Amino acid sequence: MSVSNELRRPAVAGQGFAWQTSPGLVPYPEAVDRMEARVAGILAGRAEELVWLLEHPPLYTAGTSADPAELLAPDALPVYPSGRGGRYTYHGPGQRIAYVMADLHQRGRDVRAYVQGLEEWIIRALGELGVRGERRAGRIGIWVAGPGAGGEAKIAAVGVRIRRWVTFHGIAINVNPDLGKFAGIVPCGVREHGVTSLAALGGASTMQDLDAALRRAFDATVGAQT
Repeated sequence: MSVSNELRRPAVAGQGFAWQTSPGLVPYPEAVDRMEARVAGILAGRAEELVWLLEHPPLYTAGTSADPAELLAPDALPVYPSGRGGRYTYHGPGQRIAYVMADLHQRGRDVRAYVQGLEEWIIRALGELGVRGERRAGRIGIWVAGPGAGGEAKIAAVGVRIRRWVTFHGIAINVNPDLGKFAGIVPCGVREHGVTSLAALGGASTMQDLDAALRRAFDATVGAQT
């Protein structure tokens, strides 16, 4: 479970989820600033919870458990420290990022259940597109069976941060990114298995198809309140 915790005093309850989709490529520092501002608004009781769909320009991020030895090509792309849990990952065009700013006061203050909800959200959305996503014990993210290294490959990553029971960061699903860029890191610290995408699996699903599936699967998974 890729989680960075900042659990202190209680947050003010939110008012339900808004959805935003950003066109183009959002620079990573700008995205972090916008998430920080939204979390502050939720904590102050003046902003709704948010699901933010976007893409980043090509870059690597280093989570709180990142091992410098796993950055194999340090000069290949910009590298940004990230307060999320986890290790190194790649973001770039063709990868759907979904940043979720959720108030866990409304979801039982259960971090593990929240992360499992993110995983289930991905699995259900992929299922609507004809792809069977699966969890793997001891490994982060969502995996699919296939002919690649180790007989399976990673199609989605999960990494979150929590501040006073309000979450940010979230998930990344490979639709049609340049998978070669993952060669510059050990993705999420896993050497034995590769990465894949909806396109590499032979699917014809677009980013818009995935976005629609994510919306349909949300309320029964991450969006459910206790």
